[in-house]
Amino acid sequence: MARLAILPLLALGAVLVAAAGGLPRVGDPESPAATHVSPRYIARGYEETGATNLVTGVLADYRAYDTLGETTVICAAGLACWLILGGRSRGVGP
Repeated sequence: MARLAILPLLALGAVLVAAAGGLPRVGDPESPAATHVSPRYIARGYEETGATNLVTGVLADYRAYDTLGETTVICAAGLACWLILGGRSRGVGP
């Protein structure tokens, strides 16, 4: 039975390795994100966002929904850890 369970894992690993071959290299200046989106952010970011810091303008204006989602996930994870590890008083209940 254990041998049968390892076959899907090997298949999944092969698919992931094959898919990783199509990803751009880390820091590649010719990757799609660097060639299509970044130049526009750099060229028009200050005027469109009104921010004095371009990174803040991108995170708070262009990528606001992503930033809100990431913040929500981090807060939910922190709340879950707090509830699991220390949410109960020491002398109350089981």
